[in-house]
Amino acid sequence: MKTFFDGIFIDSNDAEKEVEYPIKLEYYKTIKTEENVEAKYGIEIVETEFINGIVNVESKIMNSISNSSEEIEKMIEILKNNEVTPIGIEDAINEITTI
Repeated sequence: MKTFFDGIFIDSNDAEKEVEYPIKLEYYKTIKTEENVEAKYGIEIVETEFINGIVNVESKIMNSISNSSEEIEKMIEILKNNEVTPIGIEDAINEITTI
């Protein structure tokens, strides 16, 4: 199961961003409801890219990161603030968890 946490939209009109096409990033908190699961909360990032009328969607899930819902929400906030995409989630989580 997953719940929507937050999302951002990045487009080529933003002078600070180097994107050629509009991108929507969505951040989800995943929850494992199985019993005896070591860490039940995880994170999913969904990236939707809009290129000349074509929509490309990419996503990546990292399950079983923490038992703390609050800790996951703090991690998602960091990921969102840094505009982390699916391709960078593993490195970002590894960096966050070693702080």
